[in-house]
Amino acid sequence: MVVSRQHNPHSGAVRILLTNDDGIHAPGFALLESIASNLSDDVWAVAPAEEQSGAGHSLTLTRPIRLRKLGDKKFAVRGTPTDAVMMALAHIMKDSPPDLILSGINRGANLAEDVTYSGTVSAAMEGALAGVRSVALSQVYAKEGMGDTVPFAAAEAWAERVLKPLLEAPFTPGTLVNVNFPALAPDAIKGIRVCRQGIRDYGRLRIVERTDPRGYRYWTPGSSGDSSANSGISAVMRSPSSSTKI
Repeated sequence: MVVSRQHNPHSGAVRILLTNDDGIHAPGFALLESIASNLSDDVWAVAPAEEQSGAGHSLTLTRPIRLRKLGDKKFAVRGTPTDAVMMALAHIMKDSPPDLILSGINRGANLAEDVTYSGTVSAAMEGALAGVRSVALSQVYAKEGMGDTVPFAAAEAWAERVLKPLLEAPFTPGTLVNVNFPALAPDAIKGIRVCRQGIRDYGRLRIVERTDPRGYRYWTPGSSGDSSANSGISAVMRSPSSSTKI
């Protein structure tokens, strides 16, 4: 197990590792780099070279993991989000481990059992298992099909306000914090809510059938969430940014 160095939150010397599952060139990752630069001048980025959404906590075992250096402290990994964190902790930053891992900012929510499929949350989970304080961050969007037009204004305005208290808050070993920013304008967000992990009604799972341009059918999964009190799902529906400890 990799164990991070002991960090004094008042020293200002926090070393941050950034990763994600949307890929190192994703708009949400660029925003996370900007936010992290306001928290520390020692920021490292090790993230998948390509999108790995839905990769969960998977490892690459049947093909080589490739590493490309993009900058002094920036690396692209040809592999999963978990591969990226492992490469950072056990190879790239082996002699200078991070104090904090930030994973995101994901394009789309990671609520309820989304966390079991999410590469964003799994990257933070890998950090937590290694003994590093870890936070996953996701930006909820209002409707399907938005692609790269998903607005990150809520995350941009609120991420630093969420993260600064977490730098000093006690973390139970082996746990992570999962943050979701609602699909609202920043000034419409009422605050930050700490909530329990919600669940979805699996009976609402739907499989959407479509036809590709060549006339062949294909399918994509979809579902709707629950609205139980004080869950992450209900919180983002009522406008606060939600924060769940996992």
